[in-house]
Amino acid sequence: MHFESVDCTVDWILKQLPREVVMATPLGLGKPNPLINAIYRRFKNDNTRELRIFTALSLAVPHAVGEMQSRFLKPFVARHWGENYPELEYLNEPLPPNIRLHEFYLQAGKSLRRSTTQRDYISVNYTHVTSAILDQGVNLIVQMIAQSPRRPGFYSLSCNPDLTLDVVEAYRKLGHKLMVVGMVHPELPYCALDAEVPADFFSAVVDPPEAKHKLFALPRQPVSAADYMIGLQASLLIEDGGTLQIGIGALGEALVHCTLLRHQNNALYREITGRLLAARPFARQHERLHDSTFATGLYGTSEMVMDGFMHLHRAGILKREIYDLDEKVRCYLHGAFYLGSNEFYAWLRELDAKGDRGFCMTRVSRVNDLYDPHEMAIRRQRVKARFFNSCMSATLLGGAASDTNEDGQVVSGVGGQYNFVAMAHELPDAFSVLMLRSTKSRTRSNFIWGHGQLTIPRHLRDVVISEYGMAFLKNRSDEQVIQAQLVLVDKQFQFDLQAKAVANLKLSPQWKIPKWAESNTSKWSEGFLAEWQSHFPAFPFGSDFTSVEERLALALTRLKRAGKAELFKIFWRGIACDPVPHRELLERMRLNAPGNLHERGLRALLLGVV
Repeated sequence: MHFESVDCTVDWILKQLPREVVMATPLGLGKPNPLINAIYRRFKNDNTRELRIFTALSLAVPHAVGEMQSRFLKPFVARHWGENYPELEYLNEPLPPNIRLHEFYLQAGKSLRRSTTQRDYISVNYTHVTSAILDQGVNLIVQMIAQSPRRPGFYSLSCNPDLTLDVVEAYRKLGHKLMVVGMVHPELPYCALDAEVPADFFSAVVDPPEAKHKLFALPRQPVSAADYMIGLQASLLIEDGGTLQIGIGALGEALVHCTLLRHQNNALYREITGRLLAARPFARQHERLHDSTFATGLYGTSEMVMDGFMHLHRAGILKREIYDLDEKVRCYLHGAFYLGSNEFYAWLRELDAKGDRGFCMTRVSRVNDLYDPHEMAIRRQRVKARFFNSCMSATLLGGAASDTNEDGQVVSGVGGQYNFVAMAHELPDAFSVLMLRSTKSRTRSNFIWGHGQLTIPRHLRDVVISEYGMAFLKNRSDEQVIQAQLVLVDKQFQFDLQAKAVANLKLSPQWKIPKWAESNTSKWSEGFLAEWQSHFPAFPFGSDFTSVEERLALALTRLKRAGKAELFKIFWRGIACDPVPHRELLERMRLNAPGNLHERGLRALLLGVV
């Protein structure tokens, strides 16, 4: 079936399916928002039918908290996502009683303290979602797809072949009925190979005028000095001729930037890292660090593909090809889903236009583990694997919490992190690397004694990196693990954590924290990088903000992190500040001519942090 109207498509879907519709839709970019919203509204207005939605990472444009954020965000949101971006309606209001939403991965921090979302969250490894979908009795999949510009009758699952391929295959093997509906988006990059499917893969395809909105693009975020220190150390672990997986966010961008510096300005890179290792000899005893350029290059295998892989490929680093046995082609990158910037989406469209078949989007079961019909070949391909992931907190005994707070509130989700950590332990020359900033705030350490909601158990400990150092934990005793991590802790928290370890009989009272680790303060990273500041910009890969907005974004971030006492100082500093040099910033925030005391107060706070 082929439709050109969303409403007609929904009419047809509801005629084919029973009273209870159990709908699955991909995580992230692959959601056909106009179609989902139309289905949602039908059930919202008809309480005689029931709708259950299974998905993950429901992307939402940022909404301001407070007037200062609103003044900054409103013009940017309109420019970046468009005036009429179709936001997912199930996120913006309490759900009616006949509709339930179950997600296995949440947009980080967006659902804290939301009762229904927290209660209906499903904790499951990304790789195991297919079995969860089967268990829930899903009878409808809706997905955004791309239409082939060259092969009539063919479509691409593009950004999300990850679960759809596995789920459809599993249903067909069991002989179960499953409706699959694709919505064409004209701007969605076309990915061939595993992601390409014939028209009969779908029960129906809709190509509606509503699907002309902008693709959801992630705004590029600023990278701090602490992020760069983590990325600099992480880049020393990457071995030429190896395999790479990285995640999204500032730490991933810092890692990519430092890897590019290593390849493109190797003399400077060696100078910086040499001084780092001389000042902080955390890894001097290890012969596992690498600082050469990339002659053979890297092969990428990552559940999520983002901008970083584009930059590495452009630089001639992501170029080691492996033989894809199913497709009989050579690939430098396998991914399960992608999400990134507008520049990244344009790059993917360019790859398709050039016929570049080195990038293969495929099923998540092939990327996130080793248990494939070609398992032995996959093991040979993933040599010198480095799996980089972020976590929220690390225990001194080597466990990590990456998705859930101590009280059980889910921040994001397990995703595929556990799978990559476990896979690193199955490959003989691989590292699982968990990266985290040493503190969440000036009053809270991200290194802790224990955590009741671990994502990674301590028996899978391997490498941990903070801005202050790197700890190799695999196959080491509990005391050695504690000693290695205490030097990664901010100075103000070292004594209490050391005392807990001693009190729990895990650390000798005679052991002393090395002198060099006593300099672990919030200013250390900025001080170390000060000499090379021009090589570590706040936005290493360009910005979606204007130059004025970049300054504002950094200023508002500092304002958000400030405590009450510091806010008081900022306010009075702003009162005394001459506004003339900051005229452009004030005009962008509509605070150049404050009309009342409230606006004068906002202007003072802004001037106090710029």
